[in-house]
Amino acid sequence: MEEMRPLLPEDVEYQVLEFGLHTTPQDLNRRLQTEIDASVPGVETIVLGYGLCSKAVVGLYANNCTLIIPRVDDCIAIFLGSSTAYKEQMHTSPGTYFLTKGWIEVGDTPFSQHKRLEQRYGSEKTQRLMRLMLKNYRRVALINTGQYEIERYRGYAQSAAKKFGLQYEEIQGAATLVQKMLFGPWDDEFVKIPPGQTVRLDHFLGS
Repeated sequence: MEEMRPLLPEDVEYQVLEFGLHTTPQDLNRRLQTEIDASVPGVETIVLGYGLCSKAVVGLYANNCTLIIPRVDDCIAIFLGSSTAYKEQMHTSPGTYFLTKGWIEVGDTPFSQHKRLEQRYGSEKTQRLMRLMLKNYRRVALINTGQYEIERYRGYAQSAAKKFGLQYEEIQGAATLVQKMLFGPWDDEFVKIPPGQTVRLDHFLGS
């Protein structure tokens, strides 16, 4: 919503769900379906600010309105502006841990878990756990979407990268996909599910 709120028309209603639902796709799926079922009568379209997200959106349906979902595998693609931009980043630096304002503020990163793990397991065991958690990562990339004061989060990202021996980089995000979510066109970059139909995995293939 940090990227969407500055662009949001006054007559468009929105709802923000708990960030932690990402960690359990089954719970996220159930919660999204509950919210879709509870939507206000007369709503013609619901846009979901999620990608495929570990198949969390598969199986969703709406009986009386159309569902619109960005055709991306990962939410990071939304911050970068397209699925293509995300794939380019992953091709260039596949071992990247992406950070945004939301991830940092909510504290849902391995870096923010370090202190909690240390209190529970002690320093030595925590170091082993962190090495295991980050073994496939080489870079920390802070996405600058231009919708908030990046300086407030740059220090966190830089210190996290330094502490765990990762390269730090700041990359430019884009509001392109967010704008299209709000105003269209809902072209091939989106999955469009008519009333009564169900989101399938193959809707995202080739994204």
